[in-house]
Amino acid sequence: MSNPIDSNIGESEVYLDFQRKISAAAQVNRSVLVVGERGSGKELAASRLHYLSKRWGGPLITVNCAALPPSLIESELFGYAQGAFTGAQKTRKGRFEEADGGTLFLDEIGLIPMEVQEKILRVVEYGTFEKVGSSTTQEVNVRLIGATNADLPQLCKEGRFKEDLLDRLSFEVLFVPPLRYRGDDILLLANFFASKMALECGIEGLVEFSEPVKRKMLSYSWPGNVRELKNTVERAVYRTAGPLITDIETDPFDNPYMHMSSCKEEKIAEPVQPEEPIQASPEPSQGRSILETYPLDRLDELKNEAERTFLSRALEQAQGNQKQAAQLMGLTYDQFRGLYRKHGK
Repeated sequence: MSNPIDSNIGESEVYLDFQRKISAAAQVNRSVLVVGERGSGKELAASRLHYLSKRWGGPLITVNCAALPPSLIESELFGYAQGAFTGAQKTRKGRFEEADGGTLFLDEIGLIPMEVQEKILRVVEYGTFEKVGSSTTQEVNVRLIGATNADLPQLCKEGRFKEDLLDRLSFEVLFVPPLRYRGDDILLLANFFASKMALECGIEGLVEFSEPVKRKMLSYSWPGNVRELKNTVERAVYRTAGPLITDIETDPFDNPYMHMSSCKEEKIAEPVQPEEPIQASPEPSQGRSILETYPLDRLDELKNEAERTFLSRALEQAQGNQKQAAQLMGLTYDQFRGLYRKHGK
């Protein structure tokens, strides 16, 4: 198994509660399902379930079912006898046999074909199986851990997953908390990834994040969870090549050339005009702010006009260069693009 990407870092209550559940489930020699979004750390959870269990001295074998063609999953799991099919020149062990006395971790278990699920059910129930192309029954002592981001009960209703197997696997179901629910763990992980990347890039000193970047990381939803955070932070460190990170790019596919034609148009375009200029009813009294004269129920309208005006001024001063305009407004490029799209540019 490869090294888990988040190195078990976290102090949030939701994450510590998840770790307590892992510790408790590890002590019971039963199958466990780990459910979580992509990149959230399902492999790490499986690793801890094994090494905290009484099977820790035995093998931990991992099979990524998503990486195998359905036609090969059966022979991968159960092995095959010599001559079982074309190219089977000698008998080969399967992953169940390799995991004997330890744990077998099936990642993306929801992708396993129905006919193979039947054989897995037999192993879970009776501890026996036959290699592909063999009639000899073998015994095996394996604890099974499955992981998925799919809705297995729904797959059962659709006839794509065996209910009997789901019943056997779900002695305990552990839900990995998404990164967006882990609060300041995001910054802990970001600092960890930044330090490792700085060492790799030969950057001296402690890498730090500016306050706007911290706020952006804490407010972003991180659909790719810890894996996405790792990529984002490492990308920012190598691009900055310095100790202070002042900007991060959460969307590496934001093609800058897609905006070039609009940038050229902005150079000759008239400044952005509000859709309906706000008319202040009373004239401002001397010594009073003009904001005090606007009706209280028109805050959003006033805010939108201000944003449009500032966008127009910044683009005009930057001669259509959006990155420079973002700097003039004290915004990250992502924040600037958000305002730019909001006002129909």
